[in-house]
Amino acid sequence: MKELEHISHFYFIGIGGIGMSALARYLNEQGKKVAGYDRIITKLSVKLEEEGIDIHYTDDFDKIPDGFKEIRTAQVVYTPAVPLDFGELVRFRESGITTIKRAQLLGQISRTMTCLAIAGTHGKTTTSAILAHLLYKSDVKMTAFLGGILEQYNTNYLCSGTDVMVVEADEFDRSFMQLDPDIAGITAMDADHLDIYGDVANFEKTFHDFAGLLEGKALLVNEKLDLNGLKVGLESGDYLTQNEVIVNGAYHFDLKTPKEIVKDCFLKLPGRHNLSNAVLAMAVALEYGANAEKLKLALASFPGVERRFTYRIDTEKRVLIDDYAHHPTEINAVYQAVTEMYPDEKKLVIFQPHLFSRTRDFMDDFAQALSQFDKVALLDIYPARELPIEGISSELLCKNMNALENTPEIITVVEKLDLEEFIEEMDTRIILMLGAGDIGVEIQKLTQKWINA
Repeated sequence: MKELEHISHFYFIGIGGIGMSALARYLNEQGKKVAGYDRIITKLSVKLEEEGIDIHYTDDFDKIPDGFKEIRTAQVVYTPAVPLDFGELVRFRESGITTIKRAQLLGQISRTMTCLAIAGTHGKTTTSAILAHLLYKSDVKMTAFLGGILEQYNTNYLCSGTDVMVVEADEFDRSFMQLDPDIAGITAMDADHLDIYGDVANFEKTFHDFAGLLEGKALLVNEKLDLNGLKVGLESGDYLTQNEVIVNGAYHFDLKTPKEIVKDCFLKLPGRHNLSNAVLAMAVALEYGANAEKLKLALASFPGVERRFTYRIDTEKRVLIDDYAHHPTEINAVYQAVTEMYPDEKKLVIFQPHLFSRTRDFMDDFAQALSQFDKVALLDIYPARELPIEGISSELLCKNMNALENTPEIITVVEKLDLEEFIEEMDTRIILMLGAGDIGVEIQKLTQKWINA
């Protein structure tokens, strides 16, 4: 950690976030002094406190220990979700202490290890989680910073050493341009974050810029992407699945690589998008030099990522599936997966749109994707970092669905308070709850109630 040797104290503003908490845990394990602020108490922040990290939940600069205010040896890390006029952040800047974004810290750390980075509009959390699990089980000394909770491990941070770093390369705000990747994989580059990029051309350009960081190094890209690199796919590519069959909802396949065929691979995650993610993770691990047979065994035991096609309830009476999908392409992938698993049953989807700008920019695509389900209910738009945009609402999305040639049996907007009663009225066994906002809270409530009923 030569680049960070002179820093003894790290203060995180927004420490309880999925990305920030993993970095805080890593630095704490490295013997650094770590503390931070967050707006609310979460499972992640409680975990950090249990590990000895001091956290407070009010904007109060005076509560911060003096060691984190020393110009020469302290560094402040903040998430883009924190307003620039946030009190503690302003005071730190006035004090002359170095303040950097989370992405910049990831960049600093990426220069201390061999960096394996996974980028893409969709699938990067699952792919990086698979990659982390593969390397961990293959006895590679690795550290992974994940954007989701790895099931069974129950963590977003996995560490067995510091030879290799596995990281999500986030396109938001061009964050991934801060990284120094040695090997990278790109899952998809469907347009998103147009509130930041302005148009599709600028969005796609930043992926080409990221690919440029890998010049002379190994870049692996989904077979459908117009990027230079080793192609990875289910239909064509340098890394390619062969002899693929589905048995009891699990994929069995051989993996053709540029050097060999890895026979009898197994993946129990549903959905061809997850199969594609798994092949990319295998390809990155093989390019790094991990043992193919160890990787194959590890893939068979991959436990999944929380809120990525997660079964909350799976009984004869009710199946409740929880997924983070918040983009039309992701909703299409979920539909493909659930249809593959339950081809003859009706499906009810509860969707919480995330961001007014994303709902506006992809209104027609959301309508088409959601209309594949038999019954659709929308929660109000989750604003996240945005203010409302006049005329953009879940009601408008319902109206657009009703205007399509093929419409679901039910299309409506539901209040959170009425959600349980609505679902009971629908009398549909297969229920999917999708979104990146606070819909997860509602899923937890319903799961606990139905399990205990």
